[in-house]
Amino acid sequence: MKKGIKKVFLSAVASALLLTGCGGGETKTASGPVEGVPERFAKGEEVKIKVIRKIGGDDHTAQFLAGAKAEGEALGFKVDVFTANGDTAKFHDAINQGLQQDYDGFIISHGDDAATVDDVKKLVEKGKSVVTFDSNPDLAQVEGVTLTSQDDEALATQALDQLVKDQNGEAKIVYLWVDGFPPMVRRNKVYQETLKANPGIKEVERFGVAAADTSVQTQNAVSAMLNKHPKGEIDAIFATWDAFAIGAARAIKEAGRDEIKIYGIDVSNADLQEIQGEDSPWKYTAAVDPKLIGEVNMRLLAKKLAGEETPASYDLEASLISQEELQQSKNPVNMVNLAEIIEGWGKSDAFLEEWMEKLKEHYKK
Repeated sequence: MKKGIKKVFLSAVASALLLTGCGGGETKTASGPVEGVPERFAKGEEVKIKVIRKIGGDDHTAQFLAGAKAEGEALGFKVDVFTANGDTAKFHDAINQGLQQDYDGFIISHGDDAATVDDVKKLVEKGKSVVTFDSNPDLAQVEGVTLTSQDDEALATQALDQLVKDQNGEAKIVYLWVDGFPPMVRRNKVYQETLKANPGIKEVERFGVAAADTSVQTQNAVSAMLNKHPKGEIDAIFATWDAFAIGAARAIKEAGRDEIKIYGIDVSNADLQEIQGEDSPWKYTAAVDPKLIGEVNMRLLAKKLAGEETPASYDLEASLISQEELQQSKNPVNMVNLAEIIEGWGKSDAFLEEWMEKLKEHYKK
């Protein structure tokens, strides 16, 4: 790894290193034993963690990985990250390679298939601690494993309720969604319930693909849809992933179809820039801070390594972000100062133990 790239990775959320699929962290050197922490960490012995994510190529992934890495390194761990950029074979290869290496714990993200359950069982059988995020729900049944998720039902409900309200229960919409991922399945359930409860909301078309260039493919697909449907035939778009919303926003602006409004899920610096842009069609997005998701997952893993009790599953609370709130800010809003707009954003003491604070102080540079 080139030294310059490494520095960029450590300093920037959207690092090219994260997006290409690998990363290694520097091991922090303890100055001696640590008092008042679990025995597992008291002697300052090296703890190695691997974070493996199936999807990638988006800012949300970069922030999730950055959050996990930063929290782990603050605790004195050596943290390596990998994203398969949607390649299932590479994803499973990374887990199986990790199984043969000397990692103490794993965070597995977006392992949606049955093979992930089998992989995680192998990790557990070999004595590894495992936390999973937005993965196969059967993982919650694997003893010792915690399955974390964004509160997907709340995310979808917040965005869709706002769409229904703004459109007075009468709208022709495009649905941007892809099947096969547990969070998408949960969001789709809310979508179907919303359509059933609001017969005036009609689906015109749908599209969805998960790839390294999802936003580009979405932009092309939405552009084609707009060519098929003149003004008056589409009122809004519900985008179940921010990569969808980014592509849709670009297509709408290029076509000059400002009558169409976007209601999305997820947020990143790129998303916030788009939402705040002049004449942006993206009006609302429901989200959980992806950096915080990474941090909370790492805390859970630390508790497992310490031998402490952890839940089988945990949902992170969602927030609704409006374009109007962002545009009223005197300064451009990004993921750092979003907390000034959305109360409690990016902050959580979930699974943050007093002994973790002692470790952070001990390893502070």
